[in-house]
Amino acid sequence: MKKWINNIGPGPLVAAAFIGPGTVTLCSLAGLNFGFSLLWALALSVIATIVLQEMSARLGLVSNKGLSEVITQEITNPFFRNIVIVLILSAIVIGNAAYEAGNISGGVLGLEAVFGEKFFLIRDLKINLYSIILGLIAFYLLYKGNYKIIERSLILLVIIMSLSFIITAVITKPNLQDLFKGLFIPNFPDGSILIIVGLIGTTVVPYNLFLHASLVKERWNNKSDLKYATNDTIVSVILGGFVSMCIIISSASLNIDTINNASDLAKGIEPLYGTYSKYILAIGLFSAGITSAITAPLAASYVAAGCLGWSSNMKGKKFRLVWIFILLIGVISSSLGYKSIDIIKFAQVANGILLPVIAAFLIWIVNKDSILGKYRNSKSQNIIGFTILVITIFLGLKSILKVFEFL
Repeated sequence: MKKWINNIGPGPLVAAAFIGPGTVTLCSLAGLNFGFSLLWALALSVIATIVLQEMSARLGLVSNKGLSEVITQEITNPFFRNIVIVLILSAIVIGNAAYEAGNISGGVLGLEAVFGEKFFLIRDLKINLYSIILGLIAFYLLYKGNYKIIERSLILLVIIMSLSFIITAVITKPNLQDLFKGLFIPNFPDGSILIIVGLIGTTVVPYNLFLHASLVKERWNNKSDLKYATNDTIVSVILGGFVSMCIIISSASLNIDTINNASDLAKGIEPLYGTYSKYILAIGLFSAGITSAITAPLAASYVAAGCLGWSSNMKGKKFRLVWIFILLIGVISSSLGYKSIDIIKFAQVANGILLPVIAAFLIWIVNKDSILGKYRNSKSQNIIGFTILVITIFLGLKSILKVFEFL
């Protein structure tokens, strides 16, 4: 046990990245509208995430390169390489800039659930104080440029977040028979298809594949450490999936009409289970927001560095400029209450195209002897991988169709 604890790596950061405010809101909606019926979809998404993230971690550790770096090196045709680079940069860098305001705002909702709203005025501008505070916390951790400090800080926040949502779920005293039925028996209630696809899509996140490959080589540098990287991935993703399930379980007990954002879950649970339940949940919301607000800019910097041939040193000027830009966009948008709808729609389209493309590239790369040698995929890994690829194509089409309002 002690040996495993000493070998915790970037896995918790990956879990922190996919449990953001958007995930909390979507899981809350799933529980509120469909009870425990959609828990199986989250279980499926956990399996898919483990498979893809394990491939990404294996690639990073064995090749000692990031995913974007390997992709740009392996595509020899300049035309196609440039198309892929533009697509990756559009989806990850611009996309994460668009989503960063939501990450910071999610953390703000947690603070507001406990302390109330805090604004200050500059002329006619009403600025949210909590957005500035969260931005400064994220800036400090990222600017230090020390992987161990970021890892330990996020592990602490993930533990706090996990305990918060798990305790909240236990407080609601769920019916275990219904819970296990929803977990192991696939069910498609009327009107649930988009939520099911969303639950899978919010867990299988494109930028996490890039982040994981880059961070794993910061944590380990020996191929013999692959077993630790694999265990770290499996345990962390399962924990992240379990936390998401706890959010569904918590919201399934509420007697409110609708949930518009993550803070509605905290407000709705208070009348049923007391003031302390609201505070416990608010801590979870804050942790979910701040962890995603840190990992999204970090992932974008690694992606930009790999695509454009920059140094991936966290203290490098170009590396810092990318995450500073994304964090700044997020803080400004969140503090002023702006919602960049058009940019977010653009990012959703780019991510919808990118998810199956990157999944396909990842499966192709981890089968190449020239890159992974004896660590390449086995037949069983490929069967599972191709099955997940089909799922990602479906998810990609769904997100694009939704943006253009065909769904």
